[in-house]
Amino acid sequence: MKSSSGLVLLAFGLSCLLPPAGRAQDPAPPAAMTVFMVGDSTMADKPLIPPNPERGWGQLLPMYFKDGVRVENHAVNGRSSKSFIDEGRWRAVVDRLKPGDYVIIQFGHNDEKQNDTNRYTEPFGSFKTNLAMFVRETRGRQAMPVLATPVARRKFDASGKPVDTHGDYPEAVRQVAREQHVPLLEMNLRSTELLTRLGPESAKRLYDWIPAGEFDRDPKGLSDDTHFNAYGASRMCDLAVAEIKSTAPGLAAWLKPAVTANISQGLEK
Repeated sequence: MKSSSGLVLLAFGLSCLLPPAGRAQDPAPPAAMTVFMVGDSTMADKPLIPPNPERGWGQLLPMYFKDGVRVENHAVNGRSSKSFIDEGRWRAVVDRLKPGDYVIIQFGHNDEKQNDTNRYTEPFGSFKTNLAMFVRETRGRQAMPVLATPVARRKFDASGKPVDTHGDYPEAVRQVAREQHVPLLEMNLRSTELLTRLGPESAKRLYDWIPAGEFDRDPKGLSDDTHFNAYGASRMCDLAVAEIKSTAPGLAAWLKPAVTANISQGLEK
């Protein structure tokens, strides 16, 4: 990042994450419960160094939970439900599950890519089959699955109304949630509602709309209507936490008290 203020903020943030010089880092206490996250780039952790404008909403989730909860974000850029399975990423999660853990599952963005045989799934065919397998195998380890519909892209019509880009995939997720009696995080509708309130121009603040020269890694700037910046990821995470509070009471019991008290008020802004 070019600005000196940005470098200062980055240095401060890193200092909060690193142990003091000359002192060994204390071992982390054992987690009472782990939240596993599986999904695509909109959920995934993104590198912080070199300075990077992009964040996934799952990257913000750990700060909402009480001590004793570990969040393991296995979401990866570009993955669909199919490629996540084919690459062995799902098996790696299943092998780590223990009774009482949770798995938050969000796919759709890359399952939609009909010209990519490595990623495409039919919404009411193999996509639903994959989601049902995630649910079944999670429960087979005595862990709890939570499904999430895909977050909205920034696309508006000429009248300033958000345009859906996900077709049947959100409804396919809803069907699996109903059929399998799984808590559902309605990220698609909630994010669309947020875009509606903001409108086309203000909504750019959520996504990777970055001026030229602000980040060395993207010297020409970005006009990205899919991926979130840090602010946008935090707003999406607020939506996810509000959905957890509403539809997944077992998982909500692990949220910090201040989060459960204040999250609804913040969503109205």
